Amino acid sequence: MTPPKKLVIASRESALAMWQARHIQSLLQALYPNTQVEILGMTTTGDQILDSPLSRIGGKGLFVKELEQALADGSADLAVHSMKDVPMNMPEGFMLAATGEREDPRDAFVSNDYKTLEDLPAGSVVGTSSLRRQSQLMARFPHLKIESLRGNLQTRLRKLDEGQYAAIILAAAGLIRLGLESRIANLIAPDKSIPAVGQGALGIEICTGRDDLLALLAPLNHPETEACVLAERATSRALAGSCTVPLGAYATISDNLLNITGFVASVDGKKIVRAQVQGSPQQAEIIGQQLAAAMVAQGADKILAALEH
Repeated sequence: MTPPKKLVIASRESALAMWQARHIQSLLQALYPNTQVEILGMTTTGDQILDSPLSRIGGKGLFVKELEQALADGSADLAVHSMKDVPMNMPEGFMLAATGEREDPRDAFVSNDYKTLEDLPAGSVVGTSSLRRQSQLMARFPHLKIESLRGNLQTRLRKLDEGQYAAIILAAAGLIRLGLESRIANLIAPDKSIPAVGQGALGIEICTGRDDLLALLAPLNHPETEACVLAERATSRALAGSCTVPLGAYATISDNLLNITGFVASVDGKKIVRAQVQGSPQQAEIIGQQLAAAMVAQGADKILAALEH
């Protein structure tokens, strides 16, 4: 395998997306010092429409469509995504070539005045863009007021600092990657707020048929993270998960055993189904499907059907 003279990475232009692209760029340059690795920054539809919840305007795919167009027309070779933004079913002609090692997958409680969710007085306004977080918050803290929070990381933090919210919930991974760890008042344990599918992991997408890139990107794949994310995505796919569904799944591997926990809830958190399954990491997708089946057996399908009406 002879590394190419040049590689182009397509990325969203938000600070976090650019950090992720530069991270992959530096890894590739270390592996292939004679290859010029460039970043093509792009604005996606999801970055442009900021006045509506994602669930209303088309979901996660809005952050990847333009990047896929750049791959398809040859202006970029690979695209770097947060795995939690990647739709559960890859469009025809595209594939995930590698899954990078996971950063902290937990949700972070961010507030200037309070240390934990438990400290918030009744009626406090908590900002989140995610139905997954909203439903889990409302199940545990029905006395809080949950309001939609869109925009990139800096915009969300600014809205908090302006006093629009008593607290906001963000993915810890993004704050850590941008050196904003000091903004985290508290990390929420995964059993209290089950993370989004793929949260904290980076995915590298290419066009199918680019076998030259597959070999090139193989060293960037982290097998343990890949197995966990495969299981989580299989759960979500089996339950038709999208931004319009309050759903989470989180897998870990310990002693060569993959353990995955998931939940499905009504938006108000009044109905919630949780289950846990474990098995061999080599059977990651099957375990994810088993978790979905376990939740359906508890009535997850009825909750999901009700959400569609």
